[in-house]
Amino acid sequence: MNKQKKKGQSETLREVVRRLGRYRIFLVFSVLLASVSVALTLYIPKLTGNAVDYIISKGNVDFPGVFRVMIQIGVCTLITALAQWLMNVCNNKMTYQVVQDIRNEAFRKIEILPLKYIDSHPYGDVVSRVIADVDQFADGLLMGFTQLFTGVATIVGTFGFMLSVNVTITLVVVLITPVSFVVANFIASRTFAMFRLQSETRGEQTGLIDEMIGNQKVVQAFGRGKDVTERFDEINERLRDASLRATFFSSITNPATRFVNSLVYTGVGITGAFAVVNGSLSVGQLSSFLSYANQYTKPFNEISGVVTEFQNAVACARRIFDLIEEEPQTPEPEDAVDLKDIRGNVRVEDVSFSYVPEQKLIEHFNLEVRPGQRIAIVGPTGCGKTTLINLLMRFYDVDAGRICVEDTDIREMTRRSLRAGFGMVLQDTWLKTGTIRDNITMGRPDATDEEVTAAAKASHIHSFIRRLPQGYDTWITEDGGGLSQGQKQLLCIARVMLCRPPMLILDEATSSIDTRTEIRIQQAFAKLMEGRTTFIVAHRLSTIREADLILVMKDGKIIEQGRHEELLAQNGFYRYLYESQFSG
Repeated sequence: MNKQKKKGQSETLREVVRRLGRYRIFLVFSVLLASVSVALTLYIPKLTGNAVDYIISKGNVDFPGVFRVMIQIGVCTLITALAQWLMNVCNNKMTYQVVQDIRNEAFRKIEILPLKYIDSHPYGDVVSRVIADVDQFADGLLMGFTQLFTGVATIVGTFGFMLSVNVTITLVVVLITPVSFVVANFIASRTFAMFRLQSETRGEQTGLIDEMIGNQKVVQAFGRGKDVTERFDEINERLRDASLRATFFSSITNPATRFVNSLVYTGVGITGAFAVVNGSLSVGQLSSFLSYANQYTKPFNEISGVVTEFQNAVACARRIFDLIEEEPQTPEPEDAVDLKDIRGNVRVEDVSFSYVPEQKLIEHFNLEVRPGQRIAIVGPTGCGKTTLINLLMRFYDVDAGRICVEDTDIREMTRRSLRAGFGMVLQDTWLKTGTIRDNITMGRPDATDEEVTAAAKASHIHSFIRRLPQGYDTWITEDGGGLSQGQKQLLCIARVMLCRPPMLILDEATSSIDTRTEIRIQQAFAKLMEGRTTFIVAHRLSTIREADLILVMKDGKIIEQGRHEELLAQNGFYRYLYESQFSG
């Protein structure tokens, strides 16, 4: 198990380094500026030691020498400040370029992920990966660049300066230092799994919050507030425990390395004092050495903090990389054709499909639809009606058999052209944040005002829109704001009326509309369906009496088909469904 975790961590680090390689110019400049900053910072204690030696003797102070040193220290300080500012600019540029790339890549991947991934993962968890996890990764990465380079450079540079002053005392420092590495590595090796658990639990919590806020009315209507609160408390408790463990282990790093650093400083002080007494070291050199000892140990504290943050960053990066590396939907063939001159020929040949391999749904399904036919699909819940629509639109691919439109397998054509050939109105409405006009013109952004108005009139929502404060320019949110469910569905119908596609899919398209408006919408649909192949999924059988062909589905198979009167005359399952809706 530990090997697998380490392997995951190393693979994540390699992926991070690969992405940083795109911006190596900033990386190179950052390293160079860090080197300049560290070199000058470490040169200042040497100058300070010289100044101390200039004033060590009573009544024998070399004021010109001290003044020269002060000017040199001032110049070094200014150049160091400028170098550090430029280094931070490079680090920020590099970090947020990488973060931008990751977010763009993650969003593009979401757009091409198969729907089965979206259906099987909480929306909140996906959102948490793209937003919260990327932010955590950015914070750790930025701290890493800001402190890691300067820390390592400071350690190497300080070691060189100490060697130039006194080899013996430098050896004392070198002998004690490895203890700090051992302590930091021991703790860091155990924090990655804890931070990953923390990120996963945070994603689970975000998913629950997103789910509950989006369905607050249902939660309150069924009195599930207490149960949801208990579930939230349980997740929150696990998040607290995971966060406390990760924070506790990571917080040990700093005091542990500080203790080791204090040992280094003490060793330098004692050894240096004896060297001064013996005359092998001047007081100014000892002052410089103590300053170097402090400079030498300080980066270990910073690096230990960086390691802790970096562990959290890597754990978050792993989650976002897992999303990016998910298998996309089946790619389109290179010679995929664009569906043109659509007349409405649809053929389903021996199709089998199931969402879960162990649970069969549609088996050996056959259907042939001629241009302009209105095909109604009825049956009990779970029989495969909406699944057939998902397969026609290629939201899911068939497991066996094939579906052809205009005698071409839909897997051999571009998804965009296939879906452009269908107009969909679903039972579940979807609106986007924007104006009423934006929502109607989603399928045709270039539509004129006259065309938008005509579509709204055809769907019987024009008068309502006109009464809104800004009419068609009224701003609404994705949940529709103050719009009723029926009004939202009418907007979706207007969207299709505007596009006037060659084929239609109506999945309980008038389920949320009052009876009077529904009659008008059915009349508008009848006009729209003239000459267009239409698939109608309906539970209210009164709405499909005029269909050219009614398919009665049960357990993923067509058990009856024909016109309304023919199916009633058969005294079969359709008659049972029909009479059950109108029985006293």
